[in-house]
Amino acid sequence: MQNNTQSIIAIVPAAGIGSRMGADKPKQYLMLGQQSILAHTLDALLSHKRIDKVIVALHPQDQYFKQLPQAKHPKLIQVIGGGERSDSVLAALDQAMQINANAWALVHDAARPCLRHEDINKLIASLKQYPQGAILAAPVRDTMKRSDASGLITNTVERALLWHALTPQFFPISALHNNLSQALAANASITDEASAMEWAGVRPGLVSGRVDNIKVTHPDDLQLAALFMQQAQ
Repeated sequence: MQNNTQSIIAIVPAAGIGSRMGADKPKQYLMLGQQSILAHTLDALLSHKRIDKVIVALHPQDQYFKQLPQAKHPKLIQVIGGGERSDSVLAALDQAMQINANAWALVHDAARPCLRHEDINKLIASLKQYPQGAILAAPVRDTMKRSDASGLITNTVERALLWHALTPQFFPISALHNNLSQALAANASITDEASAMEWAGVRPGLVSGRVDNIKVTHPDDLQLAALFMQQAQ
C-alpha cells in the first residue's frame, strides 16, 4: 500500500436531531463561539491537505446547512442521510464509491468539533501498522461499574484494556460499504463503523487520540467544547 498517495474521503453523518440537547434546532447547528458545531467540525476536515473530499449526510428537511459558509466549499459534497447514523454513513459511502472505490473513508461525528489535525495524521499514519483500518480511541481512566436494570451495581469491570471509541474511524471504502450493508441487512447491532467491520470478522486497530476530542451530546458538553477550543487557539 502506498500511504503517501492514498486517496481519503471524509464522511460526516449529520442527519440527527440531537434531542438530548433540548434545543430548538439539531445540536450540530448550535453555536460554539462564532460559528456552529458542525462548521467547526467541517473546518477541521476541509483544511486537512490529505483529505480529498468531505461528504456530509443531511436530514431530508435540513434548513440550516445551506446557511453555512462551508456548504459552498469545493471539496464538500452533500447527500441525504437516513434515520440512523449507520444509514447516513451508508448513503455517504454510496457516493464515495462512485468517486473512488479504492479510497479510504475517514468517518467523523458531526458533533465532535474539537478534532485536531495531529489526530488525523496519527490515524492516517497507522495504516502501516493496521492495514485493515483503525479508529481513534482513548483508554478508560475511571473505575467502571456494571449495573442491573434498577440501577444497582452488579460488579466492577476491570478497566485495563478498555477503550472509549472516538472518531474519526478509518477504513477502506469498499470494505466498509460491503460490511456495513451486510450487517444492516442482517439486523446486526451497529453502533459505529468499527462494529460493522468487527461483525465481518475484521479486528480494527486502536490509535490513542486526544481526550479533548469530545462529542457534544448534553448541554454541559457545549461549555466544555468551548473551553477546549479556546485553549487550542
